[in-house]
Amino acid sequence: MSKTVLITGASSGIGEATARRLALEGYKVYAAARRVDRMKSLSDAGIQVLPLDLTDDASIVQAVEAIAQREGRLDALINNAGYGSYGSLEDVPLDEGRRQFEVNVFGLARLIQLCLPMMRAQRSGTIVNITSIGGKMHEPLGSWYHATKFAVEGLSDCLRMELAPFGIDVVVVEPGGIRTEWAGIAQEGMLRYSGHTAYAEQAAMHARLFAASDKSSMVSPPDVVAKTISRALRASRPRTRYATGGGARTILFLRRWLSDRAFDGLMRRIEKSLAGA
Repeated sequence: MSKTVLITGASSGIGEATARRLALEGYKVYAAARRVDRMKSLSDAGIQVLPLDLTDDASIVQAVEAIAQREGRLDALINNAGYGSYGSLEDVPLDEGRRQFEVNVFGLARLIQLCLPMMRAQRSGTIVNITSIGGKMHEPLGSWYHATKFAVEGLSDCLRMELAPFGIDVVVVEPGGIRTEWAGIAQEGMLRYSGHTAYAEQAAMHARLFAASDKSSMVSPPDVVAKTISRALRASRPRTRYATGGGARTILFLRRWLSDRAFDGLMRRIEKSLAGA
């Protein structure tokens, strides 16, 4: 019997690459995203496509109910959907900060709540939360985004202990630099909020960093993360965390051993170097 997997944020990037890889490996894949029109190629490949808006509770309920009715089980939930809201804390409106948490944290948590009854009933399952190296390190103008990723790291640790008695694994995947639409979206928001304020110089420098890093040889294709997710799902006892792609392990190693001030300085040097300042 094929295992059933739900992947969020599957209209592009890591989500799309993961949906394709797992389908080729024999999983019954449900690919979910707001932009259903962008998932036609997935549907043509035999992947089940679902509309899902993580800011709309009714949409989340409908997606999970569809899988429960069609399959009666769920073997893995891959929480990939999310975006990066950048700009200085002073400039970004609180409504945007709330939306960042709604998508990256509360939508993820609500989806887990609704999927868990199926997993507990079958006494098995894997929840894969895609965070980021941003859940363990920091940079200027990224306070809302990093706050959400730190939150999902902590949520995942608590959840792992809660669900162990039911045979359900919780895995965190921490990508580094990945070549997706993420950088462009983050850059656009950062310049919109802070490009003409007291933080304009920092915003311009960080925008150049995003543009430069997206072309860097250190940035990995999305399938690197898809392979990591596949490895975690196949493991009889998966690791609690997988750092993958785009210099993730190196950056997390440096963050572990450098003091806060030393890491601040390192990030500033990287920023200036990549931005050509």
